Amino acid sequence: MSHVDVRTMKAIILAGGFGTRLRTVLPDIPKPMAPVAGRPFLEWILRYLSKQGLARAIISAGYLSAVVEQHFARVAIPGISISCIPETKPLGTARALAHAAKGASERAPVWLVMNGDSLVFADLNKAAVSLLDPTVDGVIIGRTVADTSRYGSILAGDDATVLGFEEKRSGQGVINAGIYFLRDRLVRELPDKRPLSIEREVFPGLTRQGACLKLHLTDTPFLDIGTPESLPQGEGFIRQNIGHFIGP
Repeated sequence: MSHVDVRTMKAIILAGGFGTRLRTVLPDIPKPMAPVAGRPFLEWILRYLSKQGLARAIISAGYLSAVVEQHFARVAIPGISISCIPETKPLGTARALAHAAKGASERAPVWLVMNGDSLVFADLNKAAVSLLDPTVDGVIIGRTVADTSRYGSILAGDDATVLGFEEKRSGQGVINAGIYFLRDRLVRELPDKRPLSIEREVFPGLTRQGACLKLHLTDTPFLDIGTPESLPQGEGFIRQNIGHFIGP
């Protein structure tokens, strides 16, 4: 086998955050459901996944989860089956992932995990190539940006093995773009701590323990809608990249 086919994978979208920074502009809806170019941002993520060939997606919904469930109960997206698994209490991104994987109707050897408030147009099949090596536990999609002060940065070796993570600081670097491939065995072994963060706790812990995570760099357009300043950029971002989404 010379490639990994993402069509055989299942996606879990982490959409459970409180969206505190956007509460003044989005008082009644969860952040991933922010209206962007005529649709909720989360719907654009699912349309991107469908365009990439994903046939099954699970939304891990937390704050105002009923808004998410009601929307996708009435809106179908061509080519992809969608279900919601709500959090009954805040779990953090890692425990929400474990909760959704456990609640899914079927297991997957590899889970495609995405944040529900950001999007980068990576070629997912290319990003997953590292998983041809059975010793690789997961892949993090990263992107080089001029200023990492909002995100923190990823450190990797010449062979793309993730070596560690740096706290938020100014200057150019590689950020976590919010898309991961994680083997099921890793997801099932996540610590039973609540809340538990993938970015701040799990990934740094895994690298310290010697797990093999690979970095896949992409230079494709990226947007995080998580602040009042970045949310208005969503309209242009979607319209300029409309070819990356399944229609209508």
